[in-house]
Amino acid sequence: MSATRPFRLLAAALAVTVAVTAAGCSRADSDAAPAASSDKGPATELRLGYFPNVTHAAALVGLGKGLFTKELGSTKLVPTKFNAGPEAVGALLGGSLDASFIGSGPAINAYAKSNGEAVRLIAGATSGGAQLVVKPTITKPADLVGKTVVTPQLGNTQDVSLKKWLAENQLTGKVKVTNLENAQTLDAFKKGDVDAAWLPEPWSSRLVLDAGAKVLLDEASLWPDGQFPTTVLIVRTQFLKEHPATVTALLKGLNAAIDLSTSDAAQAKTVVNDQLKEATGKALKPAVIDRAWQHIKITADPIASTFPQLAKDQVAAGIAKQAPNVAGFADLGPLNQVLTQAGKPAVDAAGLDAK
Repeated sequence: MSATRPFRLLAAALAVTVAVTAAGCSRADSDAAPAASSDKGPATELRLGYFPNVTHAAALVGLGKGLFTKELGSTKLVPTKFNAGPEAVGALLGGSLDASFIGSGPAINAYAKSNGEAVRLIAGATSGGAQLVVKPTITKPADLVGKTVVTPQLGNTQDVSLKKWLAENQLTGKVKVTNLENAQTLDAFKKGDVDAAWLPEPWSSRLVLDAGAKVLLDEASLWPDGQFPTTVLIVRTQFLKEHPATVTALLKGLNAAIDLSTSDAAQAKTVVNDQLKEATGKALKPAVIDRAWQHIKITADPIASTFPQLAKDQVAAGIAKQAPNVAGFADLGPLNQVLTQAGKPAVDAAGLDAK
């Protein structure tokens, strides 16, 4: 026997052993239970944020007509009212809110502050419905020099829009920008304490019809086809992963609310006004809600293509040093499933769903 034969036999035996072992491992792996899913089933409750504004009409109709509750089934709906976006962002990031209707600016901030982890954009709600209204003596941008202009809150959607517009008109630092709650802005304008305000509906209409303001600029004129997201729907990422069925139910309720709002405007306006009265203690005059309704488009499309520009606007407005990265912000899969089931066309994520 040659000296090399025992070595060859040993090598062959080892090869067989390794092959059998590998096969055993492979079989064991294939038989192993799959990784635990993060889906925990329907949530016990859904804490939903909204604002008492006409730009949140879909939310108000969904609440007022019980459309969210109907779709949520055993999940308890806990509506929470906010006056401006940054407050809702704090609640979302703090974990005391699960989802919220919110302006596009604070929605981007919520995503950016958490390094793209905490929230996802899952639907639109309203396009349009924001105006710069002024005293009648102000007829052009230059007339605002030395004047006081109000927005609802520092860093909110209208605050960003105003400051970007001021920068484009070389008015940064020449105009005093202050922040007041919308009802306080109306009172301050009537008293002559402020000269102008960039506001969402119905507050721009209230200043025009109740306080004698005039429109210097409709924000729709600054966007292609007049379309820009005033109100969108975002959800905590963890909630989306753990309770996808609940998120789908919420989106079905939203779809039903949009259907009612677009097919029966008279009924929708009545529901919205009832909800505003419940939330604020005062209903709108028919002329005010009629005017406000003319300036909004209720839609599930978040107009995702505008978000890169909206992110850049925060830099122009001095709100951020660099444009927040919005790649991966949108998860419109659940919405598009709901729309498809309802026989409606899907909405375009415009690349916002990929990092």
